[in-house]
Amino acid sequence: MDLVNEKNDEKKIKIRKVIIEILGTILGSFVMALGVSLFLLPNQLSSGGVAGIATITYYLLKIPMGTMMVLINVPLFLISIFKMGKYFFVKSMIGTVTLSFFIDFLDKFKPLTNDRFLACVYGGIILGIGTAILLKVNSSTGGSDLVSYVAKKYKPTVQSGNIIVIIDIVIVTLNMIFFREIEIGLYSAIAIYLMGKMIDILFEGIDFTKLMIIISDKNEEIYEQIKEKVERGTTGLYGKGMYTGKEKLVLMCAAYRNDVAKIKMIARKIDPRSFIVITNSREVVGQGFEK
Repeated sequence: MDLVNEKNDEKKIKIRKVIIEILGTILGSFVMALGVSLFLLPNQLSSGGVAGIATITYYLLKIPMGTMMVLINVPLFLISIFKMGKYFFVKSMIGTVTLSFFIDFLDKFKPLTNDRFLACVYGGIILGIGTAILLKVNSSTGGSDLVSYVAKKYKPTVQSGNIIVIIDIVIVTLNMIFFREIEIGLYSAIAIYLMGKMIDILFEGIDFTKLMIIISDKNEEIYEQIKEKVERGTTGLYGKGMYTGKEKLVLMCAAYRNDVAKIKMIARKIDPRSFIVITNSREVVGQGFEK
């Protein structure tokens, strides 16, 4: 009986996860469409990738942007279907179709600004928020990220980030050539940069921490002071100085940015000759930090 209940609970969890991911895909697509249709597209700005090509055909051939994005993405999906996995394929198809629908639907509304600078700033930010939502649910809307995904499947050593950057540069350059305005490329570059920064912030968090490495002959005293005055835990790692050949205990401490100065002062006060390395830590999960 317990085994049956356990299987039912697992099934419910899986169903809930699928629902959340599909809803997240639709929400992310809608937010992305807001950034494109109400900011970037009316001002001839591009976010690179398939959207950049669709922007050109929108003005050149009067083809709705969303429709063109679907037409471009279909061959990509057909090529990648055997490499993506059925579930990821279905989510990506939902993302692509809903994004295209929302873009064409919102295109009927008046843009929120005709100032290109404001459009690239807010369009890039909103587009980044939508993309981050899609990443959170491990989904996609096709385009350059799908190309990089497939390329990485065929050749794992390839840098997917480099592929996306190259595609974006080529597409933005084409936009500049077609519209004959270098400002379009400059503003589009700002939008793409802001989109990337928003993805970093929402996907990885803004509460960056620091990782401190302290090498000293007085590590025990330093540890006690950090524990008492900063209330931060430390980890002792055994290392060996290759120049001196001596073995030493190395302290490793994850701390918030406002704790760094206190810890540094403690270490330098106890041992002025202590060697301290401070580096950025994208995310720390565990006791005393985000759980």
